[in-house]
Amino acid sequence: MGKTLLKNGKVVNEGTIKELDVLLEGDFISKISEDITDKEAVVMDLEGKYILPGIIDDQVHFREPGLTHKGNIATESRAAVAGGITTYMEQPNTNPQTTTIAKLEDKFSIAKDSSFANYSFLFGGTNDNLEELKRLDTNACSGIKLFLGSSTGNMLVDDEAVIERFLIIRTW
Repeated sequence: MGKTLLKNGKVVNEGTIKELDVLLEGDFISKISEDITDKEAVVMDLEGKYILPGIIDDQVHFREPGLTHKGNIATESRAAVAGGITTYMEQPNTNPQTTTIAKLEDKFSIAKDSSFANYSFLFGGTNDNLEELKRLDTNACSGIKLFLGSSTGNMLVDDEAVIERFLIIRTW
């Protein structure tokens, strides 16, 4: 792949917006600066347009495993990338639900082979899986999802004693 030079774009990064040029070499950003010239690059003038970093979607329902007639990690992550999403965090209410370490590992295995974007998964808490949660490496997923109001299946956590125990397992 060749080079592409994005000129005069409004680069959004770390809470600031600056008019900058961005040089792409193949699929990678090689330089960001105020005034880049490169005779080998195809130039695109982006005056008045924004250049955004990859967007993280922390609430997706790709439905794999179990509900793949609606979508799966490959199809839905591909659609996400087409819309500018570079990272997603998928919810645990699949079939089977992601409420055990083994099911979490299964989802990571599926994504490793089929995802078009960066990914992580939430681990689902239930009234009955507190011991499993205690064994979970806190770096193994993007978070713990507790359904406290309503939910499908058995994921509603409505036992106040269980909720209190979830909150004191670790200092998050």
